[in-house]
Amino acid sequence: MLRSWRLVDSGFVSPAESAALDEAILEAHVQGAVPGTLHFYRRSVPTVSIGYFQKAADSVDLLECKRRGVSVVRRKSGGSSIYTDPGQLIYGLVIDGCDVPEDKSAFCAICEALARALSSFGVDALYRPPNDVEVGGRKLSGNAQLVRKGSLLQHGTVLVDTDLATMDAVLRLAPTKDRSVAKPSDRVTTLKSLLGRAPYMGSVKSSIVKEISEMLNADFKKGELSDAERNHVKKLVAERYSKEEWNMKL
Repeated sequence: MLRSWRLVDSGFVSPAESAALDEAILEAHVQGAVPGTLHFYRRSVPTVSIGYFQKAADSVDLLECKRRGVSVVRRKSGGSSIYTDPGQLIYGLVIDGCDVPEDKSAFCAICEALARALSSFGVDALYRPPNDVEVGGRKLSGNAQLVRKGSLLQHGTVLVDTDLATMDAVLRLAPTKDRSVAKPSDRVTTLKSLLGRAPYMGSVKSSIVKEISEMLNADFKKGELSDAERNHVKKLVAERYSKEEWNMKL
């Protein structure tokens, strides 16, 4: 029997609000106030999302971000710093950790579903452990997780189309022995570059919903955030994600 879960699409949101939304939905799920939720959004402005444990100055050119008007926000999940802009689709999936198939890790099950969704557009997308979906060895989707009291948040980007020149300008390249990687964009690709055009964002969402629904044996119904979630988002934005002391704490 299919489980009835929630599908929320927030459209374009500010950098601070994007981080707060993921956390608010997770906290509501921990409290048992909301069902499993698949959440879509796009950042309204170019943004660098810093992993929780990363030192900002080590992974981001902060002066270049300021010069180009690129926002910086620190998320609660780990992983590396990433560049995002309105050309990327971001998803957040909040479920019980035990909801994924027993024979696979959450990263594996969800990223394989993402790979199937993206492959439906005519590319050969594959899951690469621990947390990427790649085409031809280049990242098409990067993902991160946060777990609290049995509830799991996995969120990630889908590079539909993005400004790779700005990505290269604001991200510092992590050390690598691969001489073919001279700049951050050498490690990624986009659906637009692979297909010659950017697919309709709604079609990308629909494909992801289909594959994740089948993987979880769930039926996602369109819904909205609760009043409690909205109030929590406002509180998190005001007290944390809009504050420089949080975003630049390391």
